[in-house]
Amino acid sequence: MAVRAVRGAVQLDRDAADHMSEQVGALLTAVLERNGLTADDLISIWFTATPDLHSDFPAAAARELGLADVPLICAQELDIDGAMPRVVRILAHVESDRPRSEVAHVYLGAAAALRKDIAQ
Repeated sequence: MAVRAVRGAVQLDRDAADHMSEQVGALLTAVLERNGLTADDLISIWFTATPDLHSDFPAAAARELGLADVPLICAQELDIDGAMPRVVRILAHVESDRPRSEVAHVYLGAAAALRKDIAQ
């Protein structure tokens, strides 16, 4: 079993805790499903949020999905002029037999524009 990193992002429509929970939950669910993973395959998840998001911690959505024993951490994304607003990004470390070339990185909605080269 190898350690792999899975990237993903979602752009929120608004800065509201319930909306963040819904959208980040959808992102995490899509990452698991598209990579054939379960919660037991997760090693850790890094979350970043753009500086315009204040309503909640993105990691709270993972806890709501039942990821109680997975180490999670949140950080603020760099405040770059012209960057896409209201974006939550993830970097999940997982155990997987998939080759690196077959890892499905998940960019939902408008966030797909962030990484057209790897978005699935």
